[in-house]
Amino acid sequence: MNGVIETTTQDNAQDYAIVVDHLVTYFGERRILDDVTVRVRRGEVLVVLGGSGCGKTTFLRHLIGLLQPYSGQIYIKGQEITRLTETQMNEIRKKMGMLFQGAALFNSMTLGDNVALPLREHTKLAESTIKIMSRIKLGLVGLTGFDEFKPAELSGGMKKRAGLARALAMDPEILFFDEPSAGLDPIIAAEIDELILKLKRAFKMTMVVVTHELASAFLIADSILMLDKGKVIAFGTPDDIRASTHPRVVQFLNRAADEEAQDDQKYLQLITGNKNV
Repeated sequence: MNGVIETTTQDNAQDYAIVVDHLVTYFGERRILDDVTVRVRRGEVLVVLGGSGCGKTTFLRHLIGLLQPYSGQIYIKGQEITRLTETQMNEIRKKMGMLFQGAALFNSMTLGDNVALPLREHTKLAESTIKIMSRIKLGLVGLTGFDEFKPAELSGGMKKRAGLARALAMDPEILFFDEPSAGLDPIIAAEIDELILKLKRAFKMTMVVVTHELASAFLIADSILMLDKGKVIAFGTPDDIRASTHPRVVQFLNRAADEEAQDDQKYLQLITGNKNV
């Protein structure tokens, strides 16, 4: 899977949950994503891996229709989304769930109301049914009995779980995660990983997980897309990534510092005369 990926047509895009073809994005004159191409099969977990500023979150925002590319195509379940109106895109989003990095809960609402919000906005279900469904979703993420709590009363890990319960409210076919382990201690981060695997086994959902955490990536991924300065430097199974000889992949997996950073350190030592800096 590290070779060139053929351009996808509208017909064979139906075979995948997500297809991205030759995606290019600029912020001003700076190219943020540079010819990104990837395919995600239905029921797979794709992990988008890379260092800070490599374009991971920008890529994710394109997939959920928050950004329009300079060029390229994005197919969600066979439908090309880059030219849809906001109304049309909102219909697509009803089959998506999103866990934001900070959970993005409404602090003035209880957890039950946070989870119920998408159901109240986008369905005509009875309020009694909505409350039952909200409790079920909270139970799925291990928060049974917490529906009357507010976000301020929760730990960071519990907020992430509550955010995930809200992302699951509409029974999405595709679930997106932006740095699900960010800000969590290793034990809680491992619990989030296990929860992702549990949802994968139980519901066969397609998932896209943006992270820089190597342990999480190799535990949960069916395939890994690795970005560096907006370019795809590796794409394949976890074993493919481990076997990659690309210098930047090897550097990232070995957690080696950039030469530029090492040069900065030497310069600091030189001007301060302190070898312990």
